[in-house]
Amino acid sequence: PSDHHHCDLCGKSFVEAGDLKTHQLIHSGVKPYSCDLCGKSFTQAGHLKTHQVIHSGVKAYSCDLCGKSFTQAGGLKTHQLIHSGVKAYNCDLCGKSFTQAQSLKTHQLVHSGFKPYSCELCGKSFTRAGHLKMHQLIHSGFKPYSCDLCGKSFTQAGGLKTHQLIHSGVQVYSCNLCGKSFAWAGDLKKHQLIHSGVKAYSCDLCGKSFAWAGDLKKHQLIHIKPYSCDLCGKSFTRAGDLKMHQLIHSGVKAYSCDLCGKSFTEAGSLKKHQLIHSGVKPYSCDLCGKSFNRAQNLKRHQLIHSGVKPYSCDLCGKSFSLAHSLKTHQLIHSGVKAYSCDLCGKSFTRAGDLKMHQLIHSGERPYKCDLCEKTFKAPHHLKKHQQIHTRKQLY
Repeated sequence: PSDHHHCDLCGKSFVEAGDLKTHQLIHSGVKPYSCDLCGKSFTQAGHLKTHQVIHSGVKAYSCDLCGKSFTQAGGLKTHQLIHSGVKAYNCDLCGKSFTQAQSLKTHQLVHSGFKPYSCELCGKSFTRAGHLKMHQLIHSGFKPYSCDLCGKSFTQAGGLKTHQLIHSGVQVYSCNLCGKSFAWAGDLKKHQLIHSGVKAYSCDLCGKSFAWAGDLKKHQLIHIKPYSCDLCGKSFTRAGDLKMHQLIHSGVKAYSCDLCGKSFTEAGSLKKHQLIHSGVKPYSCDLCGKSFNRAQNLKRHQLIHSGVKPYSCDLCGKSFSLAHSLKTHQLIHSGVKAYSCDLCGKSFTRAGDLKMHQLIHSGERPYKCDLCEKTFKAPHHLKKHQQIHTRKQLY
């Protein structure tokens, strides 16, 4: 036979003995041909020559359809498969198709769970070396790709291109079920999971399920809080939350209310505060009708109706529905009276008690009975008074 030169290690056959010798260098690991510019080594002189074209910047092979250029003829051929639409390499596990055999191999690592490329700074692992390189740009802080319209910078060119769709307003991907449009195909796919009702990603710790893997990852941070404050030890699930928390220690309050001048460390806190001035209280209690400007305040209030008092005082056993109420109560046992009256010097454990006391000096009686118009300085005095009217109605 013409191909009578066989490799003892892998069985591959060759016509020429010289070709067999060149091939055997692959198994030996010997790469005698090195690039003077970057140090990369090769088993064959031809491979080195092909590689050196990369450093020259010459891209002699151009695609007739899109004009993209390549340093090697093989690179052009591989690229042209994209235009042909031919994807001859199929994954046996999920059916996804690829134009290149190497792309299929790389994809199959996803199913194996094998991620051989790890970041030395944070330990995150990747299936591809290219993905690791892109990830490492995050740690470097280097963002060479900037948007001409808004100046926002990105670590990757793809990130910039995706961002620029926001300015174009183009939303080419539409949902067949509800008509909602998206700028990116990936966003459409994620959206369509809402209609399917499929929640394939479950938390191993609490069993909660999610439609998207990204949402599961975010949720799992609840169970783990890797970001800790050096000053007080408080931990957070996200780095951004830690940064916002640290503003408390810095004392910086950059967000001020135009109406009353009160300052806040976060823009969100300012927005919540501004609801007080607007008078809008969109959150109402179904049981008593009392309204609140924040959903959290409504939740706290509803504990009163439930009768649940999970917070108990270790000293006297008195229970409270709110943790804050317990803290306020514990001041009684401490004997600390931090709130003093400027007029008479009397001290109080709570700011609210001081305010009520100051009504004695002002003579103001802001609490009025709807039935007889009698006025009172404190709300509990009004409540006691109203019991008189209740007894009269009963008897």
